[in-house]
Amino acid sequence: MLFTSPEFLFAFLPVFLGTYFLVAERFRNAPLFLASLFFYYTMSGELALVLIASVIVNFFVALRIDKTDGGRRKFWLILGIVINLLPLIFYKYAAFFMSNVNETLDIVGITSLIPVPKTVLPIGISFFTFQALSYIADVTMRRIKPSQNMIDFGMYHACFPQLIAGPIVRYEDIQTCITSRTIKLDDVYAGAVRFCFGFAKKIILADSMGKVADVVFATRPEALHWAPAWIGMIAYTLQIYFDFSGYSDMAIGIGRILGFTYPENFNQPYRSINITEFWRRWHMTLSQWFRDYVYIPLGGNRGSTTRTTINLMIVFFLCGLWHGAAWTFVVWGLWHGGLLLIERYAIKLTRIQIPPFLAWSLTMIAVMAGWVLFRSSNLGDAWSYLMALGQIRQDPFYPVVLVRALPIDKCFYMALAIIVALFPFERLEYIKQKAWFVPLQSVAACGLFAMAIIMMAANGFNPFIYFRF
Repeated sequence: MLFTSPEFLFAFLPVFLGTYFLVAERFRNAPLFLASLFFYYTMSGELALVLIASVIVNFFVALRIDKTDGGRRKFWLILGIVINLLPLIFYKYAAFFMSNVNETLDIVGITSLIPVPKTVLPIGISFFTFQALSYIADVTMRRIKPSQNMIDFGMYHACFPQLIAGPIVRYEDIQTCITSRTIKLDDVYAGAVRFCFGFAKKIILADSMGKVADVVFATRPEALHWAPAWIGMIAYTLQIYFDFSGYSDMAIGIGRILGFTYPENFNQPYRSINITEFWRRWHMTLSQWFRDYVYIPLGGNRGSTTRTTINLMIVFFLCGLWHGAAWTFVVWGLWHGGLLLIERYAIKLTRIQIPPFLAWSLTMIAVMAGWVLFRSSNLGDAWSYLMALGQIRQDPFYPVVLVRALPIDKCFYMALAIIVALFPFERLEYIKQKAWFVPLQSVAACGLFAMAIIMMAANGFNPFIYFRF
């Protein structure tokens, strides 16, 4: 049951919201917790036991951490980290590690007997694992007091809006709302509008771009030339942004309806003029998680240049590996880490001032090249695709023929996606003060939602990209 499925939109969500608002405010955590478990069960089946186990283990580990000091406190933290990481390592990385060990042994002439486990990845395990790790770490550092009620904690840890694809919500972000939240009509309206816009992002823009990207990336490397390669790369760049930010908008919107204020996860990352800014705008809750729980504990930038470099590359190695058990993701993470190092040290040494438009262009080319790694099945395919970006055909009219071959609606949606991704919406803040803004916003949200429903009925829909992480 996905956010974009008819079962969710027209059955689960309205029935749940009706029940949720009928229940007295102080008792709403229980139905929300049960609904979240049911929501997860519809997609993961018996693997929902992994989530339930995570709730139970982290609830009691946090209580033990809070009641101990010194070495015993550190022991419980380490134990909690290990217990949280074991399912993630087994389900997500065991097959990848064992396959690579076998391949290495075969290279040196040793017949491998190491079995490769066949596992099914629990949806969203990376997200709720990181959320659990932030919880016990914050309890250890006494940033927060642990929940004393398992229902309350279970509701926080398994809350269905952000459970399977973020944003990664820390306990301190919504601590005051867990035990007491008053829902106002303005919050319900704002949440519903945010949900509709996120739904439209996914169905109208992301899925339209996905159809273009799928065709291009499925083309044999030897048949791929620069024009379709660039179009496919741009299409995937737009798809992954609107797919993931669309989900985040829907999650934040549902959370707002329920009385929670979730942290923002995106801030128009494709307007960035350098890689540092990109990571301040892209998947912000993940960036902040790695900064606070990995980079700073490693020493951050407080040590020598060498130590800072190592810390940064460790973070981006783990960031790449977090996204998936494949070398393409690892290299994607190292690519961004390397770009940040070049940016940090080269500019500091040369003091070159790059014009904003050129800086933006170079940043976007670097980001899009990274998305080729992210999208490709293996490093060989990624390299062939990147090489195709420079393959020039002899036919001078080839790009024109290619564009004409694309369906008109795909050209329109690509142009629309680029405009939405880059438009400076903050310049329109003054419009929100106008009396006609709310009616116009309501009509736009309803219209886009209806259009997305029609497109979904006609074309179907693709699962959210980040569900597999």
